[in-house]
Parts: sequence; C-alpha cells; structure tokens
Amino acid sequence: MKFVYTLMILLASATYGQKENWDVYMAQYEKGPGSTVLDMSLKESSNKDHFRFLLVAGVKFNDCDQDGLPTEKQFPILYSISDSVKTVIDKNKTNILAGTFTYQCERSDYYYISDTINIRELLLKLNTERFKNFTFTIRIKEDPKWEAYLKFLYPNDETLEFMSDSKVVAALTEQGDKLEKPRKVDHWIYFNNEQDRNCFLTYANQNKFKIESKEKIKGKIKAYSLQISRNDKVDLSEISKITKELRQNAKKCNGDYDGWEIFVIKN
Repeated sequence: MKFVYTLMILLASATYGQKENWDVYMAQYEKGPGSTVLDMSLKESSNKDHFRFLLVAGVKFNDCDQDGLPTEKQFPILYSISDSVKTVIDKNKTNILAGTFTYQCERSDYYYISDTINIRELLLKLNTERFKNFTFTIRIKEDPKWEAYLKFLYPNDETLEFMSDSKVVAALTEQGDKLEKPRKVDHWIYFNNEQDRNCFLTYANQNKFKIESKEKIKGKIKAYSLQISRNDKVDLSEISKITKELRQNAKKCNGDYDGWEIFVIKN
C-alpha cells in the first residue's frame, strides 16, 4: 500500500472569515525547552493592519516539572485562566489570538488587538478578583509588522520540517508501519533553472540517491523539478536527519525541498 501523508488540521471559522490552522511544537531555548501553540494561518492573513498592538498576557505558576513545563494537574487551572483572559479581551477589544508560549514556569497568550485603552486595568482586575494566588504578567506594545508572531512564535524552516516529519512518522505508526525497516523513500526538490538543479545533482549522486525524474513544469515559479530516492529507515531520528540535510543542500543550490513519500510496511 502506498502512503502519502497530507497534514490535516482542524479548520474552523474565525474572526473576519480567517480559517484557523492550529499546531504545536517544542524547541530548545537558553534555559530549557519551551512549548508553542499557534495559529499557522495568520502568516498569510490580510487583516494585520487592523491589529497594530501586541498584548502578551502571562501567568506564572509553581507546579512545574524540571523543564519548567506544567505538570498534568496544573493544566486545568491554566486553561481556566486563559479562557477567562480571553473572555475579558473578547468582550472589550477586537482581537486575534495568535498563540501561546509556555516556558520556565510561565504560560503566555499572545493577542493582537485594535487598541489598548483600559485593557491592562481590566486584566489586573481579573487577576485580583479571581486568580490572586497567581502572578499575572501583562506586556503591551506596538507591533505593526507582527514581528512577535513572525519572528518568535512562527517556527523556522528547520522546525517546520521537523514538525512535518513528526506528523508523517506518527501517521505511519498509526498505520502499523515497521519504521526501522529500510525502504525506498522518494523526495522532491524544485529549482529556478537547470543550472541550480545540476548543482544539487552533484550532492545527490555523491550521497547515493537515485534520480527518478527531472521535469520542467509550465506555470510554476520554480519550474525545474527533481525526484530522487534512496533506501532508508523512516524512524523520526533518521528521517529528520535526512530531510534536514536535503533541505540545506537544496538551499545551497537555490532550490526548495518539498517533502517525501513512502510505502507503508507492516510486516
């Protein structure tokens, strides 16, 4: 059975008809790991000009593990706090919730809002009246270019690739695949011209990839496609190492790595 993984994330209606596309990733920071949950669709949103102000509403908590992340029993109260904060913001400001960042015993919700009048006072009142055992942190600033979202919350290329690989491997596992068994893995890369594609072919040949096809696709910006394959294991550690190397070498030749495809192996 041939298995081609397509990422399916729940789509829901949101402000101004924007379709939400929520995802999550872990990354390593200066003091340890951090968890980011974000709406990936906002990168292409056309509504940014209406929301020039960034509001970061955070709460510090003591019940965290050695990595600074909440313990399981801490989640219900953190969710309750976030829901309450959202209720206050929704009631008083036109807004977009961009994401949540959890790091070093603090969980922060990132909102873009249309104006800042009285919002700090309203959130501090919420803290005093309902969650006085927790310390709120409230940061408000102008961010017309959405730099907090684009440069901090939104994953970089390497993290995006790891997220994609993780989802494919998880889906394969659900299919009962034997990940440790090597099998043919196809990869696609696209280039601006034949010279760039030939540049990458040098790397592909040196690393024992088989050239499956080379085409020129009409109407595509990077019209020069390349399909290569090699027998490899597809456990997360191994395939992530391979795709990272392919992406890096494609970039050296001005190309874009566009993913992989395999057959499921159950026996």
